[in-house]
Amino acid sequence: MAGWIVVALMVLVVAAVPVAAVLGILSMGLDQIYMNGRLSRAMGEFVWDKQKEFILVAIPMFILLGEIMLRAGVARRMYNAVAQWLSWLPGGLMHANIGSCAIFAASSGSSVATAATVGTVAYPEIQKYRYHEGLFLGSLAAGGTLGILIPPSINLIIYGLITDTSVPELYMAGIIPGLILSGLFILIIVVACMFRPEWSGDKPATSWADRIRVLPDLLPPILLFGVVVGSIYAGIATPTEAASIGVVFALILAAWKRSLSFKMLREAFEGTMRTTAMIMLIILAAVFLNFILGFIGVTQALIQFISDLGWTPLQTMIALVIFYLILGMFMETLSMLLTTVPVVFPLIISLGYDPVWFGILITVLMETALITPPIGVNLYVVQGIRLRGGRFNDVAWGALPFVLMMIAMVALLIAFPQIALYLPQQVY
Repeated sequence: MAGWIVVALMVLVVAAVPVAAVLGILSMGLDQIYMNGRLSRAMGEFVWDKQKEFILVAIPMFILLGEIMLRAGVARRMYNAVAQWLSWLPGGLMHANIGSCAIFAASSGSSVATAATVGTVAYPEIQKYRYHEGLFLGSLAAGGTLGILIPPSINLIIYGLITDTSVPELYMAGIIPGLILSGLFILIIVVACMFRPEWSGDKPATSWADRIRVLPDLLPPILLFGVVVGSIYAGIATPTEAASIGVVFALILAAWKRSLSFKMLREAFEGTMRTTAMIMLIILAAVFLNFILGFIGVTQALIQFISDLGWTPLQTMIALVIFYLILGMFMETLSMLLTTVPVVFPLIISLGYDPVWFGILITVLMETALITPPIGVNLYVVQGIRLRGGRFNDVAWGALPFVLMMIAMVALLIAFPQIALYLPQQVY
């Protein structure tokens, strides 16, 4: 039965049916087939109960935080500062793309927002400094994926909600893998430009005086990260409260930079409402589908099926990784998280794996899905900022080396789980 559910899900997604509608159709169809429609009558009460979860308030707060930071002009100043410090490496400003994405990810919580923000700032530099456009755009798409791994991450909040896993522990677990993955991205750029020096472009002129001068431009996003994440680990605030504190701090930064206005706030609120409405509709539809799947016994049947195969935990995990890599080519990451984790998570726990570790592993796999065609969202975001136009294949091929680095990161997490678990174990 699980196989037919996956097939039905894929057919509806490929048919371009909106994801929330796909989940609702599957929920009511399964309920009608197996429970004569009895559970659907309780949908209103179920959805109302779930949407009152306090942790969900963090989602619009983090989205608003990213919107304010984008419109306050913090991203442009941050990019210029990072460029002064990293452009000496082979690959020049492509390292600034990765570094800026990593820093902005620590305040936005969203991969799409990170890719769009840094990409808008960085794109004019391609022609100015004669970079290889494909690899440059690929670095933007890949760097943007760090938004869902480096805390604060909206996806980790949702994973924590649907698996009842500690969000502060997930945040702590994402720090070291996020830094390592950023280093792997930088490494692949260095290697590519060493073999193809013409891809490096012209290095921007800089000096130690310029580097010291721009250091203050790095402080706002770093301070924001300290305020949001620090308040959680200091025991001052929950993730939801920390997100609200972050919004207040972002408003203070915008006022300090003299970019706070009614027009800017209206645009930030409108962007927040559009994104939040989309995410919440998908979440509530997925949570109800998970309820239906559990009630009719799909989860238990899947666990029993895997157990009967006689595979070792490692073999099962490798099979799941391959499954997610393939599924990520055809599904948007939030949908993939919400539709598969409630089914797969009990199996993972039954095999003895740590829920915090698995949260980081599946987040890296979702990052991979963001830059694998044909549905890689970040590829389309980066393609959308190309003012001069160009083939989508340029972005897709440019992102391929970074996909390989993500797969290497998955292998590292499986081989050395302490990469994700060291900090949570030390703190908790």
